[in-house]
Amino acid sequence: MPLTSEEQTTFKQAGVLVRRALVAPALVQRATSLVGTWYRDLKPGDIPAYSQRTFAPELGNHPDILALYGETDAAELATDLLGDTLRVTTAQIQIRVPESEFPDAQPEKAMHVDGVSCPHLDPRELRTFSLLVGVILSDVSSAQDGALHYQPAGHHTMAGWFRTQWSLGMTEQVPPEVDHERGVPLLGAPGDVLLMHHLVPHSVGRNLTPFPRVMAYFRVSHPDHPRRPLEALRDPWLDYPPLTATSQPAVDKE
Repeated sequence: MPLTSEEQTTFKQAGVLVRRALVAPALVQRATSLVGTWYRDLKPGDIPAYSQRTFAPELGNHPDILALYGETDAAELATDLLGDTLRVTTAQIQIRVPESEFPDAQPEKAMHVDGVSCPHLDPRELRTFSLLVGVILSDVSSAQDGALHYQPAGHHTMAGWFRTQWSLGMTEQVPPEVDHERGVPLLGAPGDVLLMHHLVPHSVGRNLTPFPRVMAYFRVSHPDHPRRPLEALRDPWLDYPPLTATSQPAVDKE
């Protein structure tokens, strides 16, 4: 089902939209079975590196993982927002491990925008995109479940910061006022799908449950994004031509 006008308005204002039960249970089950088998061999010493990049890297292009995006309406919704997209060929699998199983292995992740001033990369390197599509693969019923926390409407704040205060090579990922915000936890059930503007700042909390919290993320880009990443950081609607046909919130230019 395409995005409704109400959903488009919600996305413009908040930068975030959640479609419940979008992915069929059979697709979820195949993906969780793969990740669950991989998880049984997880070594504590590997958790920090996986947390920075992706867990189960060898599963990132597995057909049963890619099907969570390519064989569902998630791909159509991304097109509704971006107009056209580059082909998605890999997924990031993120797991928040239970602290009871792996104490101190995975602290809270600070507020950030993906691909900008990443601690594990050269700060002059950008690995940005247009839209984050996240598929929930385990129950997240409270903020204590290792939930992702996002700041609604934060894409407007971040675009202004990137235009007026930030420059390539800075190590700060977000301005202080954004860093101090806790954000809204993403709660949901397996098969729920998150659509989040790349510029929405987010963090990740600790997992105080006995079970791993698992999500599959797909980074979706407008075809023109790779040649204009800096411009896309400063103009939140540059990669979203279908949404610019209607009025947007005012964007101050330098």
